Amino acid sequence: MKAIVIDDSRTMRRIIGSALSQLGYDIFEAEHGVAALQLLEEHPDTALCTIDWNMPVMDGLTFVQEVRAARKWRATTLMMVTTESEHGQIVRALAAGAHEYLIKPFTPEAIMQKLDLLGILPQTPVEKLA
Repeated sequence: MKAIVIDDSRTMRRIIGSALSQLGYDIFEAEHGVAALQLLEEHPDTALCTIDWNMPVMDGLTFVQEVRAARKWRATTLMMVTTESEHGQIVRALAAGAHEYLIKPFTPEAIMQKLDLLGILPQTPVEKLA
């Protein structure tokens, strides 16, 4: 299963990517929404995108709206992973088409629980999360 980690912070991309990789995902990284759309074009079978809200070039909410407007990506699961914790922000992201919302900071176990809830947790994780 493929996942795109979208965050302008290289450190956050590595943290999220590492957690997803340990669960069995093949990881691709993008520093903003435009780069992520290009990756989706190259990998249309992507199962999951984790999306930061605040990024240059194209923010996370706009990315969610763009993906949801394209029929070809309807099967891609979108999960916001962001510091934006206001109820209104969460509602806006979910209304735009995000499937789930995870607030930073988080644990690898929290990611695993969200993916299990969404039904996209790979059957056999490569390693047990530390």
